[in-house]
Amino acid sequence: MGKKIYVGNLSYNTYEDGLRAFFQNYGTVASAKIITDRDSGQSKGFGFVEMGTDDEARAAIAALNGQELDGRALKVNEALDKPRRDDNRW
Repeated sequence: MGKKIYVGNLSYNTYEDGLRAFFQNYGTVASAKIITDRDSGQSKGFGFVEMGTDDEARAAIAALNGQELDGRALKVNEALDKPRRDDNRW
């Protein structure tokens, strides 16, 4: 499976189709997801793109970090795994 990429500093006017198109120049985009507020549906200003291969992901990160999309300079880097919550804290 390809690498998951974090994309930050997204404009509220950026949609998943535009994000997908922005990354397609660097390979196969398996998925593109913009994270939205659960209640309002408003973009939270970040999202994730999954590329087809690790090499494509590395190329996209190198080329697109700092590039402008919809008037905003993007922060693009490898997504970190979500920390696991310890449900036995109490």
